[in-house]
Amino acid sequence: MSVTYDIHLISFEKPDDVVRQDQMERMAARLQHVGITWHARRYHKRPKILSTLWDMGAAMLLAARLTRRHDARLLHARSILCAAMLYPAKMIGRARFIVDIRGFWADERVDGGLIRAGGPVYRVLKVLEKAMLRRADHVVTLTRASVPFLRDDPRLGQTKAPITVIPTCADLDLFAPGAGEPSVRPLTIGYVGQIGTWYMLDEMLALFAAINNLRPDARLLIVNKNQQDVIRAALARTSIPAQSVEIVASSRQAMPAQIQRMDAGMALIRPFFSKIASAPTKLAEYLGCGVPVIGNAGCGDMVRIIKEDGVGVAMADTGPKSDRGRGARCARAVAGPGAAWPLRQLRPAALALDEGAARYRAIYDVLTEDAA
Repeated sequence: MSVTYDIHLISFEKPDDVVRQDQMERMAARLQHVGITWHARRYHKRPKILSTLWDMGAAMLLAARLTRRHDARLLHARSILCAAMLYPAKMIGRARFIVDIRGFWADERVDGGLIRAGGPVYRVLKVLEKAMLRRADHVVTLTRASVPFLRDDPRLGQTKAPITVIPTCADLDLFAPGAGEPSVRPLTIGYVGQIGTWYMLDEMLALFAAINNLRPDARLLIVNKNQQDVIRAALARTSIPAQSVEIVASSRQAMPAQIQRMDAGMALIRPFFSKIASAPTKLAEYLGCGVPVIGNAGCGDMVRIIKEDGVGVAMADTGPKSDRGRGARCARAVAGPGAAWPLRQLRPAALALDEGAARYRAIYDVLTEDAA
């Protein structure tokens, strides 16, 4: 039988967030209401390496103190770096250890241009990554595609621990299809969220340009809060007419209404090795709202989900040579005859927040029973 957990959460918050005391206090109260004590610490960014070591040391000491004081039975690290912070606490107590990854961490640093492949920093990070995965009592990953690498690839330590796949989920009570009959509107292709290292903005704009050439009435809806100037600069390098594009900001509560305006949502992610273990949140949010996805190979389980569940268009190639052909296929898929997917297919249960929480609880129950 499941038990109620007394959880202590350690996080590092950026200075701009720390100064918003009223918001911090409200969040702490919300967490306390559900049995989570929040230990918020200030995040330091400079000097570059020393600041990270300082924050890691502070987290190690705090985790060890909390583990001893509360006789912790379970340590849950969200990322390899956090696992390194919690590992000393594991050594001094009897707690079991969950390593919860969001990508192949050391290789993400290389793919993101932060460190050099094969350099001294990379080698140190790989040693740390492998050590944490090998010492885990349970590993959580976002994708099925990553499991063979975690189990068999020496670059990742070949963990012997049980592995559970829990994809990035969405609250399907909030991210739900719109009520009533769909309104008459132009074909609308959308994108939600931040842009940057992983998301292929230029390729998504090129894809929409190809669709727009075939369907001049098509519209591009981009929902983004903080990078609108960057997006407009990228649009200026394309042939997309300004009147075909709408860029808006949105709160989380209003986001479903924006997604419901779309006929398809784009999620093109650079197909790096590290992204095999990644899953975009927007995939679950699009599907929760009944909107098919335009995704690409090389990012976790995205193509598998699109093909197996019939919930969008899977692109094997995102290169520039076939933009027009890909645009034609996407236009036919999202707006051609027979393009309406049943909404039940667009809301796979595995991406529901409640299902993800149930899988975590099952891991907690087993590990805390073992640690008793």
